[in-house]
Amino acid sequence: MTNFVDPKKVPQKTLYNGIQIPCIGMGTFGSDRFTPEQVSQAVAGAIKVGYRLFDCASVYGNEDLIGKVFAQAFLEGTVTREELFITSKVWNDMHGKGDVLLSCAKTLKDLQISYIDAYFVHWPFANYHAPGCSADARNPNSKPFSVDRFMATWRQMEKLVDMGLVKSIGMSSMTIPKLEAVLPLCRIKPALIEMELHPCFQQPELYDYCVARGIQPIGFCPIGSPTRPDRDKTDTDVADIQVPEVVEIAKAHNVHPAVICLKWAVQRGQIPIPFSVYENEYVSNLRCTTEDPLTDEEMETLRGVDKNCRLIKGQVFLWEGAKGWEDLWDMDGVITK
Repeated sequence: MTNFVDPKKVPQKTLYNGIQIPCIGMGTFGSDRFTPEQVSQAVAGAIKVGYRLFDCASVYGNEDLIGKVFAQAFLEGTVTREELFITSKVWNDMHGKGDVLLSCAKTLKDLQISYIDAYFVHWPFANYHAPGCSADARNPNSKPFSVDRFMATWRQMEKLVDMGLVKSIGMSSMTIPKLEAVLPLCRIKPALIEMELHPCFQQPELYDYCVARGIQPIGFCPIGSPTRPDRDKTDTDVADIQVPEVVEIAKAHNVHPAVICLKWAVQRGQIPIPFSVYENEYVSNLRCTTEDPLTDEEMETLRGVDKNCRLIKGQVFLWEGAKGWEDLWDMDGVITK
């Protein structure tokens, strides 16, 4: 296959527990743009061209179809289970006592696997919203972050590791104040943390905080998520692939600006999880990690394009009395109550 990228040439990262993970993966959030069938077909193609890391989640509504793809790939001998690094996440409506195990069990059944390589708490609170809801939708039962509630969920995550159902556990969409509150209480600390990371939103303080504690950052929206749901778009958003510095570096390397965003991510040290249903795009996304690295000068230029532009604001998770989406992110350096 001319598009095949040898997985052995894709750099690996080593987690604090000694487990290795590819430096780039494929996301599987089809947003409001692509059907579960399109996403699963993209996963099938991605396996064949050399992807070995797939970022899934129960709320994406496509794990059952992706599971059929995995099963077929194992059956045909395209890959073994051990060659894949498969992640998933427990959704906000499954934080209750015993629910995390139920959620994990359903994901294992849907994905047709016996263990998950990394399992994440998708959001740090149990504020549920219906799929496809509008930006101004609010659940009257939503509550601000609670250390006690979060740790009750995390204890269930730790139990999944004890049971051998999950190799590593992780958190997502956290802040430094929240991490300061919960990390000392963890029996098993997170091996990974998913956070929004792209050139125009680099989160240097949170990124450095995690790295200093041996927690591997996974970057979602790595090219600025142009296909994110419309509810997550605002007039002040910046498109990373249109930033002049990114465009100029892309011209110098004769690649699409999206590829520059991914090269920057991998060389910086986070693991990007871009999504595309188009073979030419997901092949170039993978191949860019194996060739033609950015120079130190280009990396420094890209460090300077940070505009603190958060794209996934999470406003649908707000609780009664919250002032705005900023309350989700502890902007004042303390957990917002």
